[in-house]
Parts: sequence; structure tokens; C-alpha cells
Amino acid sequence: MNCIHSRHIWEENVAMIHKHNLEVDLGLHSYTLAMNQFGDMTNEEFRKQMNGYKMPSEDESNYQIFSAPANLILPDSVDWRSKGYVTYVKDQGQCGSCWAFSTTGALEGQHFAKTLQLIPLSEQNLVDCSLLNFGCNGGNQDLAYDYIKMHHGISDEQSYPYWAERDICQFAKIHIAATTTVNIYILNYCLFICLFKGYTRIKKHNETDLQAAIATIGPIAISIDASQSSFQFYSSGVYNEPNCSTKRLDHAVLAVGYGTLNSTDYYIVK
Repeated sequence: MNCIHSRHIWEENVAMIHKHNLEVDLGLHSYTLAMNQFGDMTNEEFRKQMNGYKMPSEDESNYQIFSAPANLILPDSVDWRSKGYVTYVKDQGQCGSCWAFSTTGALEGQHFAKTLQLIPLSEQNLVDCSLLNFGCNGGNQDLAYDYIKMHHGISDEQSYPYWAERDICQFAKIHIAATTTVNIYILNYCLFICLFKGYTRIKKHNETDLQAAIATIGPIAISIDASQSSFQFYSSGVYNEPNCSTKRLDHAVLAVGYGTLNSTDYYIVK
């Protein structure tokens, strides 16, 4: 019975993908969809398994507001991948640990900026040990960076590999690969930056300040609405989903650049 049910879901997803791509040919969408490993999952199942971002407090009263450097002229495009700041694409598996990958991605970039060494850091370290987060059941970057600050660093991926399940914390200081001596900026709740020395929020929906942060700081940990079926099967092009929410954020990712394609502005997201 489960196989029949899964087949039915897969067929519905195939039909949805086919319809969308026909509409692409008509110029109705800027991106294509394709079947992938999530083909036998409903959108609800996909969100429950993959989208583990838990939004922090919305109260801005205790935070400073980010301001771009004076007289900054924003470049037309930025891509930190070409500068060596970004590690290879990783796979969170069947675990809602996106928050951990977003956290390590920003720290990997800042560690490279300081040392010129690109070291993949351990998401599993955070999944197991950042106990104020919920492992594979979700979390956010704020609490992850609080954990790293409290323990004065994080393990590298080689010494603490990822296996997509929460287990007993095995963090050992002898395996610290990056410390909190570098400033880390993360983007949360629409537009929001967090530093280890305190938190500074970007004004909500302020695209200019977001681009300024990316251009002057490096890869930024951000959170998005990834709840749509179109995100589940995204394949290529500039993803522009009109039903995306700026408030119901459920997936943590890493912004590594921005640019413009065919007069359409975009962000590069890992």
C-alpha cells in the first residue's frame, strides 16, 4: 500500500513539474523544475524533513541597526565562490539541520578571510552539541553561534563528520578548527545580522543593506521561505516564487553573492 501511495505522489509531482516547464516555454516563469530525490514526497513531508529553521525572537528593541559603510559604491555583482570563501555543496540528508549548515558556511567564509585557509567545519558538532537547538528537528543560527562562542570554537568536518542524526556530543577542543576570534555575521528574520560581540539587525526588506553586507563582509547566513513545491523541485534559472513569504521563514541557507540576469536581480544561495 505504501508503494502505491508513493507512486501516486510521484505521478502528481511529475505532472506538476511538466506543467510548470511548459509554462516556462511560454515565458511565464524564470526557472525550471526537475524530478529529484524528493519525488515521492508530498510538499508537507518535504517541509517537515528538510526545512528546520526556527525563527528567533522578533523583538528588535535590544539590537542595533546595521548601516552600510559610508560612501559605499555597491558592485553590480558579487560571487564569493570565485574568491575561495565557499566550501563545496553539502547534503543535510534526511535531517532538519539546515540551520547548522548555514552557520558553518558563514564561519568558513570568515575563517578564510582571516587565514586564507578554507576548512570545512562540522555541522554534526552543532547538531549534537548545540543543545538549545533541536538537532534534526530544527534550530537557528543565533543559538548555534552562541554555542560556538561559549566553547571557543568548532570542530572541522574531518574530525567530526556528518551523519544526519543527533547523537551524544563528542566535541573535543583538540579538534577545534575555527574560533570566535573572527567576526561572524548572520542574517535572520527577513534581514538580520548577528555578530559574536552583539547583534545588529538590518532593516526589514532593505535590499541595499543586504547587498552591502554581502559585498563588504562575505557570505551571509540567511533564512528564507522554502515551503513551496517549486522550491522542492527547483532545477535551474532565477527562482522567483510569487507565493514566497517574507515572514514565514522555514529554511536556513547561505547567501554567497548577488547579481543581475536578463534585467532580473538575484542572490546566489548555497
